[in-house]
Amino acid sequence: MKKNELINGIVKTRNMTYLTLFSSGGTIVCCAIPAALVALGAGATLSTFIHYFPQIVVFSVYKVQIFVGAFVMLTIGWGAFIRSKKFACPADVQLAKTCQKLRQHSWVVLIISSLTYFLGLLFAFILPAIN
Repeated sequence: MKKNELINGIVKTRNMTYLTLFSSGGTIVCCAIPAALVALGAGATLSTFIHYFPQIVVFSVYKVQIFVGAFVMLTIGWGAFIRSKKFACPADVQLAKTCQKLRQHSWVVLIISSLTYFLGLLFAFILPAIN
């Protein structure tokens, strides 16, 4: 495998992690923000938020589909990340630094995406089931 192909593969993995961040961010917009505002006693703020952004109601209607899609994206992202770790970084010093930096960056973005997803899951499904 050529050096550039390896770096391109790792860059594709990094791009996949951004897609996971985007999809897990949808869980926050759809469910966690409204639930957190109501839990904090800021129902009027939520009402104003919905007044200016009425599309958020559509997100709430399709929250199961949003969570399933985000879960699929997270699974694909983690799979790509784990698969890319099996490849050794190039022997060239500059490319090896780039490779390590991209891997670390991907890991951080995946962790943030996963935490965002589980925060949305907590507010959308777990806390309402407890009450």
